[in-house]
Amino acid sequence: MRVVVIDYNGGNLASAAQAARRAAALRGIKADILISREEADILSADRLILPGQGAFANCAHGLNTGNLRPLLEKATAEGTPFLGICVGMQLMARYGLEHGRTEGLGWIDGHIAPMDESAKAGLQLPHMGWNTLSFTPGAHPLTEGLQPGEHGYFVHSYALKEAHEDEVIATADYGMTIPAIVAKGNRCGTQFHVEKSQEVGLTILGNFLLWQVG
Repeated sequence: MRVVVIDYNGGNLASAAQAARRAAALRGIKADILISREEADILSADRLILPGQGAFANCAHGLNTGNLRPLLEKATAEGTPFLGICVGMQLMARYGLEHGRTEGLGWIDGHIAPMDESAKAGLQLPHMGWNTLSFTPGAHPLTEGLQPGEHGYFVHSYALKEAHEDEVIATADYGMTIPAIVAKGNRCGTQFHVEKSQEVGLTILGNFLLWQVG
């Protein structure tokens, strides 16, 4: 299996790649995992991972440099499974409002907006630390082997709003309902950092590597 972690001048590339290697080893999957922005690598990948750290606008700008955005569109339109992590997940939305309005990939409904409800509830932002995941067991292959009430590690102050409920696989609560895992077709994402979420994160990564879409 060939797994490409997209290099778009974002953060957490090395840690995401290392976590994917650990997840593959735990499942006995022979995987070649590399960090790349090269066309040949992206179009020949069996899995694509887009980590994210920082502001939506900056990460979107990184995708729009060179040929990365159309390459991701082409590869995923042809069926390559895609996983976005944190801001990588947020980029799947229609647009984001961090540092002004910036267009996203438009792969899922909704937009990325400040977590005003959390602030009004007196909760500190960014939302940083472990939070409980709520989901229906068996509803999606990404959560196989997990139980509601397990935890993911979050670091964010913007969240997906006006999401389509059929595209939200898991949620968390932080003074508001936060879409924590989203999926549509062969494209999925986690608001929390799977690479920092220990056994839960490795389980999700392993599920992603084994995911047979359709």
